[in-house]
Amino acid sequence: MTLEAGITVTLTVDREVSPYGFFVTDGDREVLLHYNEIEGSIKVGDQVEVFLYHDTNDRPAATMRKPFLQYGETGLLEVADIHPKMGCFLEFGLGRQLLLPANTLPELPALHPQVGDRVYVTVDRDKQGRLLAKPAREEELAPLCVRAPATWKNRTVEAIVYKSLQMGSFVVCDAGVLGYGVLGFIHERERTRQLRVGEKVEVRVSFVREEDGRVNLTMRPLKQVAHTEDADRIYAFLSERPNGAMPYSDETPADVILKRFGISKSAFKRALGKLMRDGLAVQRGSWTYMKGSEPEEGAGDHAAAATSGETGSAEDSRP
Repeated sequence: MTLEAGITVTLTVDREVSPYGFFVTDGDREVLLHYNEIEGSIKVGDQVEVFLYHDTNDRPAATMRKPFLQYGETGLLEVADIHPKMGCFLEFGLGRQLLLPANTLPELPALHPQVGDRVYVTVDRDKQGRLLAKPAREEELAPLCVRAPATWKNRTVEAIVYKSLQMGSFVVCDAGVLGYGVLGFIHERERTRQLRVGEKVEVRVSFVREEDGRVNLTMRPLKQVAHTEDADRIYAFLSERPNGAMPYSDETPADVILKRFGISKSAFKRALGKLMRDGLAVQRGSWTYMKGSEPEEGAGDHAAAATSGETGSAEDSRP
């Protein structure tokens, strides 16, 4: 029998050495089962089931406690502590923690897990045979996951990020009673912000892949919802402006719109269109007004600029 860290084995209690504990053996090698690692009572000659690990002095040791994961297994572990240089320490179920090394995490510290996050990891060993965690990969998660049904389209689900790249974030979606979870992907265009490894995020299923049951996801609301939210935000902005006027319209450059409202020009135009259809706003040239506050036909933008204290184009304005 090979006595390697990370496995559960049945060994024989060989002898007691006070004040430390019992030595247990497979007949060839022996390891210490410390008194505080014993559950119940044991005596010399008993057969005991123990989990093997390394103690704080890097010596092989045994415990009768059950870890959350064993060597080679994949699952979720909670971040208990963080060391800037070493990495994250994960709750492991043994009264001690498992290291997720910093060199296995994204290069950007902002994408590292935070205390309280739960991360998908696989239990591995380092070159000295000591246990450590590594981020779970797709090939390790896929056999544990289930297919999403077609009815998931447009459903809002919770997901946990297991890998975050510039191109997008890879997640496992909570599948409830369906099983371990569903693999999903959030393209960078569908993220409203960067996501860290281990972060839990609420997302909407935009597409269910028929071939493998995986899902494409978005952090953005449905277009009709987004239109309403954008329109409400623009109307609130107008309401706070002098004379209910703003130097932004369909003619305003996209970069100015993005900087001012945080949305694309096409989204801005759709929101303005809704306000005008609802009779809440009108446009005059490069300006937009709350309904009833617009200048008379022919007065032009200069009248609005004069009453609002602003002049020039939208690009020049500093509202």
